Amino acid sequence: MNEHGSADAARTPVSVIGLGAMGSALAGAFLARGHATTVWNRSAARADSLVAKGATRAATVADAVAASELVVVCVLDYAAAREQLEPVAETLAGRVLVNLCSGSPEQAREMAEWAAGHGAEYLDGAIMTTPPGVGGQDMMFLYGGSAAAFAAHRDTLAALGDPINLGTDPGLACLYDTALLGLMWSTLTGWLHGVAVAGADGVAATAYTPIALRWMTAIAGFMTTYAPQVDQGSYPGDDASLDVHVAAIQHLVHASEARGVDRSLPELLLSMIERAAADGHNQDSYARLIDVLRPAASA
Repeated sequence: MNEHGSADAARTPVSVIGLGAMGSALAGAFLARGHATTVWNRSAARADSLVAKGATRAATVADAVAASELVVVCVLDYAAAREQLEPVAETLAGRVLVNLCSGSPEQAREMAEWAAGHGAEYLDGAIMTTPPGVGGQDMMFLYGGSAAAFAAHRDTLAALGDPINLGTDPGLACLYDTALLGLMWSTLTGWLHGVAVAGADGVAATAYTPIALRWMTAIAGFMTTYAPQVDQGSYPGDDASLDVHVAAIQHLVHASEARGVDRSLPELLLSMIERAAADGHNQDSYARLIDVLRPAASA
C-alpha cells in the first residue's frame, strides 16, 4: 500500500479519451499516481507530452477502450462523446465508463441509458476545478451513477481530486455542477461589485479582499442556518427580517449610485426582497426568497 491508497488501486489501468487542457490534466494526474495510462485524442500530437511521461498512445478509440477496464472521457460535450464512442460501443461491455463532459442532467441520464444498453457501468462526473487544480486533494470531483462502479474505483478516481458520491442518479453531478457554478458567478460578481464600490474611495482590491474573505465565513454560517428553513418551509426572521435587508441594501444602491458604480446587481437583489415583502413576508428571514426563485407551484 502507498500513501495515496491501496496497491491495487495504484496498479489500475486507466484510459483517457480526449486530451484538451482538462483531459491532459486528468491523464497527467493518473500517471503521477502510478496508473498505467492509455491516451487517445483525435489530434494524435496532443498525446506527445504524456507519452514522454510514460503514457501509452492508442492508435484508435477502440484500442483505448480495450486497454483498460476504467475508461474516462473528457471531450467537448455529450454529443462529442457519443460521436467518439458509438462506433466502438460493443467494446464497452464489462467496462466502467466515466464521463467528465459538461452538459445537462437530462443528457447525463440519456448517456447512462446508452452505456447500460451496451453493457457498461456508468459514472457521470463534474470537475469542480480548472486544469491546474487537477490532482489536488482539496478539489472536488462529483459523481453520480453506478454505486458498484464508484466503490470499485473510488481510490483510482482519487488521483484526480476528492471523489464525492452524490448517489445513483447519473444526472446529479451535472445538476450540482450547474448550481455550484451559479453560486460561483454570483459570489464573484458580488465581490467585484464590492471592489468597485470600495475602490471608488481609493481602497485597493488587495486590501478589500482579505476582509471580504473573512466575511465569507459568516456567510457560510447563514447558509447553514437557512438550509433547514428552506427544507422545512419555515422562515423565522430572528436574525434579520426582510425589512432589515431592504433598508441595508438601499444603502448599497445609494452608495453605488453616488460613486458611478453600476447598480444592476443590488437593484436586482432589492427587487427580489421587495417582492417577497410585498407578499406579506417582510418579517421572515432572507431564506424566504426561495419562494421568489422557485416555480410558482412549488412556492
